Amino acid sequence: MMGYYIIAGIIFLVSSFVSNKLKSKFKKYSNIHLQNGMSGAEIATKMLQDNGINDVEVISVAGMLTDHYNPVKKTVNLSEGVYSQRNAAAAAVAAHEVGHAVQHATAYSWLTMRSKIVPAVGVSSKLSNIVIMAGLVLSASGMAFGNTIFLGGILLFAVTTLFAFITLPVEYDASNRALAWLETNNMVTREEHAGAKDALKWAARTYLVAALGSLATLIYFISIFLGRRD
Repeated sequence: MMGYYIIAGIIFLVSSFVSNKLKSKFKKYSNIHLQNGMSGAEIATKMLQDNGINDVEVISVAGMLTDHYNPVKKTVNLSEGVYSQRNAAAAAVAAHEVGHAVQHATAYSWLTMRSKIVPAVGVSSKLSNIVIMAGLVLSASGMAFGNTIFLGGILLFAVTTLFAFITLPVEYDASNRALAWLETNNMVTREEHAGAKDALKWAARTYLVAALGSLATLIYFISIFLGRRD
């Protein structure tokens, strides 16, 4: 299992670097105040209106970087540092979350696909590691069905990996929609747009690292399974 711990360690270090970089970027662009004087909530509301979306509510939620779109409740949830702030970082995040609302309203294919596998991901994320470890222990104990259980765990883990990769186009598309709207509607200056773009770039990298980390772990487990078969 040393290989697993090495992979997990690398993933942790890279994830921590990207996460800290995102926080520093958010702090940096929080100091670039919007010349239009609009808050994150006002940015989100206007983008919704411009896209003809009238059944989505913009609300404030506690925490930092807890922003998200809830397709079930149809709410754009903005963290305290975004909802009322009037800076490039807040504009970027608010517009990005509305980008998800626009995806939902237009039945964006990748978002639709991701939504369909959410129930399966909920189950696999809870059980995959347990089943994998159980399979490894049973297999090491000489029980023939240990490898079958191990394979079942790998398949469960594969579902979470698939979800991580389906999430990538969803996140990148939401950012592209946000940046295009901000620029097309002259909501930000050139400097503010550059800051918003950089902040969203680092936000997207958190998802990319998670997806690549999940894939590396999946490949490792598959290699163990194939080795045991030989």
